Amino acid sequence: MSVSIVMLVGMAVLYACGVYLLLEKSMTRVLVGFLLIGNATNLLLLIMAGEAGLAPIVDGDVDPADFTDPLPQILSLTAIVITFAVSAFLMALIYRSWRLEQEDDLEVDEEDVAIGTRQARVTEVVLDESGDTEFGTRATTAIAGAAVLDAEDDDATRPAPDDATDAEGRRG
Repeated sequence: MSVSIVMLVGMAVLYACGVYLLLEKSMTRVLVGFLLIGNATNLLLLIMAGEAGLAPIVDGDVDPADFTDPLPQILSLTAIVITFAVSAFLMALIYRSWRLEQEDDLEVDEEDVAIGTRQARVTEVVLDESGDTEFGTRATTAIAGAAVLDAEDDDATRPAPDDATDAEGRRG
């Protein structure tokens, strides 16, 4: 069995372009990147199928080695359905984003960045190793350490309440 080099190169180019487009901030480019990856996956499954053979439903005496493996065909159909469903969902998200913001670019959310850095600091907390069970003192130390870090972050980043807001930060 020989695999076409053109098909392999085409599949590699589709994967590379798809991953590059998935990393962009434009939602339309993310959609196109996902579609390219879906097509590259279908091409990969086509390459995996090998040479063409007979259908598994044949009358008469046929050597089973002459049959085509139906598994890559089933996987290809499944990949097509999944790509269609996810691309329809992404198109709905793009449409909704366009209707709300009149732009296609995603912005960096400061709260997400703050949560990510807070979680990184929580994992750096040294835990007490004296507990011998999973739910012993070790678990309570981890929870207490997280509460201390949350209290420090909330005090440092919470703006002072002004006259227009109550203690919860709601305008009233």
